[in-house]
Order: sequence, then structure tokens, then C-alpha cells
Amino acid sequence: MKILHTADWHIGKELHKMDLAEDLELFFDWLIDTITKEHIDLLLISGDVFDQANPSQTSLKQYYGFLKRMLGTECKIILTGGNHDSASVLNAPKDILGFLNIDVIGGAPEDIKDLFIKYTKNDEQVVIAAVPFLRDKDIRNSAAGESYGDKVEQIREGIKTYFSNIDTHYHQYYPGICFIVMGHLYVQGAHVSESMRDIQIGNQAGVSGTIFGDAPHYVALGHIHKPYAVSKNVHYSGSPICLSFSEKEEVKQVNIISVNGKEVEVDILPIPKFRNLVTFQGTLEAVKKQLYAYSPITDLVSLAEIIVNEPDENIQIRRDLDDLLENYENEHLKIVKSKLNFLNKVRGASEAFEPGISVADVTPMEMFEKRLELDGHQENTEELKNAFRQILEELNL
Repeated sequence: MKILHTADWHIGKELHKMDLAEDLELFFDWLIDTITKEHIDLLLISGDVFDQANPSQTSLKQYYGFLKRMLGTECKIILTGGNHDSASVLNAPKDILGFLNIDVIGGAPEDIKDLFIKYTKNDEQVVIAAVPFLRDKDIRNSAAGESYGDKVEQIREGIKTYFSNIDTHYHQYYPGICFIVMGHLYVQGAHVSESMRDIQIGNQAGVSGTIFGDAPHYVALGHIHKPYAVSKNVHYSGSPICLSFSEKEEVKQVNIISVNGKEVEVDILPIPKFRNLVTFQGTLEAVKKQLYAYSPITDLVSLAEIIVNEPDENIQIRRDLDDLLENYENEHLKIVKSKLNFLNKVRGASEAFEPGISVADVTPMEMFEKRLELDGHQENTEELKNAFRQILEELNL
């Protein structure tokens, strides 16, 4: 039996106002072709199917379009909800999709047995514990007056207990069958990118990779966009396309798991790069030279961020940069992000972020940290940041 593990599609994602739907569509073409060529029996999608809890009609159309195309492959699909997903949105067509060999677990059910899916192909059997993103209500009981530290520890213990119960249920009802666990969470040591939204109190409640116990033969994780092997049998597949400039050097991948009895072998299959993300940095003249010398061609237009560093403030530099942004033309390269730094300039409160940076490019946490810095806060900053993280988590921002 062959299983393909992927995650973090983020359908509907925009990168600095650039729609990445074309990137995903090319990935879907490649994925369906790979499933056919590799004779994949089971596709696991470990959360963050959508980028927003309430996806647009265009995003839903792309999602259902992919599922429709998959019907001709005879490959079973199991997908779980992530922290970006709405459990109710994913679960809405659950009964209909079930008839089409597609199992959806949008959120944690009341009974843990409803997470378990047994799959048989020829003489091989696997059982999947399709664990979605675990929200606060799923793993702990909040109490008035609890401290930040108490909440972090309760979340860690709640996650640990939840996966311990998963293992117990497996040993009780499915002993001897190859066991695969899905999850969407932050395991300590994994690499965080700019495009990720913090979960479970700003990732402060990250857990150890040992919480999954010794029972699973493979753990298929989502949430971290960089491919990462926590251990021999615990893996993040990463996102299939670059979702931020911090991911521009990464080689994206899917994981193919070959099952023989209870023996599991993991192979990494790189995903072709459909679009380049590039950064040009230096003085304005140096950046111009890099821009006009750019020549690589990919299936989709390359996206660029430019970072201009000049020693002294100069109004003419600002004007020249504006002129460059307005008039630069290259059919293979588009500037989507720019930043101008005057290295010797003392900035005031009205200039917390440089001209050229859109508010949409600044996270709420970055804005809050900048406010603390400009207001001269030196004491209790970590406590203030932690309190702000709790607010963001409760608002699902």
C-alpha cells in the first residue's frame, strides 16, 4: 500500500495581493499525475486546506474542482481541519463526500472513536487516527483568574493527554494493524515561516515529538510550512508552494509512505517550482542593476521584494524608488513588496514602519511589539506580549 502525505494548501492565499490560485492549480495537476504514476492508494491532507475560515466562492470552487478530478484515480482521501480552517465549513458536505471515498474530519468529535478510519487495500490494512487541529475547548477547561503560565502548561498537558488517549484506543481496538496518526500542531524544534499564523498561544505551547508515543508507525503532521522530520516516523510534509518570501529557498515536497505489514518506508518526492520568489537588496542603484539583470523564467511570473538600504535620508531617493515601482516592467518579474531603509536615520513614532510597507504586510504581533518599542516599555514586556498573544488566539487572528 502506498500513502501520500501533504498539508497546508492554504487555498485562497494571497501573497502581497497576488493570488496564488494558479500556483496551487499547477500543484494539483502535478499531484494527480503523481498519484496516478506512483499508484497511490491513500491521500492524507493534514490541515489548513483553506487560508481563511470563511473561504471565498472561488476558493471553494478550486477545492471541489480538485476533489472532482480525484474521483477518477480510485485513491481514497482523508483530510483534516487546521487552525486556518472552519470545522463547520469542512464538515458541511461530509456525508456526501463520504459516499465518494473522501473522509473529512473538520474538528475534534465528541467521541475519540470517530477519528479512526480503517482502510484495506488488497492484503494490506492501515488504521488512521485523523486528528484535526485541537482547539482550546477540545483539550482543557478554562478557569477564571488563571495565569498565562497555567494556560500554557494546561494546553501542553491537554495535547499530551489527547494523543495518549489516541494510542490507548488503538491498542484496545486495532492491535497489530499498521497505525498512522494525523495532526495539526506545533512540535518544538520545527522551523516557523513568515506566512504561518501562531497557534496555541503564539506557539508557546509547542510540544515534544515524543507525545505521539511508540504506537504510530508514521505521524503525518501539518502546520509547519517547511518540510521537517521530527524523528524517523514523525514528519511535517510542509506546504506545497511558497507562501512567503521566507520560504523562497525551500524545496517543497510530498512524503510517500510505503506500507508492508507494519513496516513503513518513507520516500521524499520534491515538488517542481512553478514560481520564483526573489529578493533584491542593496543601494537603489544596486537593486536596479539586479532587477534589470534578472532572467530566469518559470511557469508563472516571478515575484520580487526589494530592500533598498541607503546611508543617509534623501528625499530624491524616495522619489526615485517610487518612480522605479511605478514604471518597472518585466513580463517575467513583478515587484510586490518594497522597503526603504535610511541606515543613519533616527525614527520617530510617526515612522514606526518604513514607507512602502503596507499595513497588510505587518502582523498584529509586529505592530504591538513596535508600539512597545516606541513607547519605551522596558519592564514586563514579555508579560504584555503574552497577554496580547492570548487576545489574538481568542480572536483567531
